[in-house]
Amino acid sequence: MKFFKEILSKPLFKATSLNGISILLKVVIGFLTSKVIAVFVGPSGMALVGNLRNFLTTTEAFATLGFENGVVKYVAEHKQEEEKLKQTLSTIFLSVLVVCGLLSLGLLLFSDYFNRSIFGDSYQFAFLFNALAIALPFYIGNILLIATINGLGEYKKVIYINSIGSCIGLVVSVLLILKLKTEGALLAIILTPSLLFLVSFLSINKEITIFKVVHSKFYKLSFLKSLSSYSLMALVSAVFGPMVLLAIRKNIILTLGIEQAGFWEAITRISSYYFLFITTLIGIYFLPKLAIAKDNKETKALFWEYYKGILPVFIVGMIVIYFLRDFIIQILFTKQFLPVSKLFFWQLIGDTFKAASFILGYQFYAKKLTKAFIFFELFSLAVLYFSSIYFISIFKIEGVVMAYAVTYGIYLVSLCIYFRKSLF
Repeated sequence: MKFFKEILSKPLFKATSLNGISILLKVVIGFLTSKVIAVFVGPSGMALVGNLRNFLTTTEAFATLGFENGVVKYVAEHKQEEEKLKQTLSTIFLSVLVVCGLLSLGLLLFSDYFNRSIFGDSYQFAFLFNALAIALPFYIGNILLIATINGLGEYKKVIYINSIGSCIGLVVSVLLILKLKTEGALLAIILTPSLLFLVSFLSINKEITIFKVVHSKFYKLSFLKSLSSYSLMALVSAVFGPMVLLAIRKNIILTLGIEQAGFWEAITRISSYYFLFITTLIGIYFLPKLAIAKDNKETKALFWEYYKGILPVFIVGMIVIYFLRDFIIQILFTKQFLPVSKLFFWQLIGDTFKAASFILGYQFYAKKLTKAFIFFELFSLAVLYFSSIYFISIFKIEGVVMAYAVTYGIYLVSLCIYFRKSLF
């Protein structure tokens, strides 16, 4: 008990208590959404949802030019320097606006091509890409506004916006799934972030008047060079990451069937819910601090604040989830998804390794270590792909989560060696 009292008394938890409430809300709403999808769409529909999410990850990175983490860093650095802040936001927002316009046009013109590439010839979902074309500027605008608010240090507002987004997502998802089934589940993924644009816009205007800050006269083409590292890192992840996941899912569908692919998507979905605690916390609390850390001593203090204060709690959570896995499946999904139970062990092992490596991986963004990031990213994706193919051929669907655990185990060890000076 003394150990946990020490953890809970740390200053970090004063910043994360509100985040915990937000995450709990997201998880509960995510559970409800998953239940609706499971009942009305089933495992095959779950696999299609996974394909669309992978495509949106790539689209989002291209549309934002990979600037999201760069926004957090440079806004955090320049928030006290009005002129530099105006140059930063004007250059980013105007550049992204042009790119969003071009991408929207491409989505409208080539919607049939994207439908065949993502869903295959058996499905007629071209309308989804037309909807995305219209929603994209608002979708991306919301992402950049939240990143700006985060960079300003207003993490409570970020949590507030995310909480509202979770509630909107639940209502939109349920209504669309009940009316349109699979098509509704897919459409909800596109529309929810777009609907949140107004909330984030109103929130940031309490800190800075966005129309006064973002103007063509403050645009600095030379500033794009400073952001190019973030762009390259984000695009490498966004292009090759989803590409590998799509390839693995297609392999599962071809060798084991679309239902098995749906089971993998189900365990991935469960993982994404509890991982919100880690990703949100690092993004809103640790990333801005890592970005302005002056030396290895300050970086080391942040790393170990995470390892001593956050990771132990996460590991305890993993153990609880493992023993409650059958209950969780029946609550979240339906009896049709009970085979997912056998995927939990290796998924949780992999998630523990992933959680341990996350804080180290964000150092690539904080310090713009572009070449190192690209090497480790491509290396880990290659390990994931080839180990998945190998393990699936031997262990069937369990092989994909075994490969996931192996990949993040290797990734964690590699990062510990690379960042040994900051760690030890």
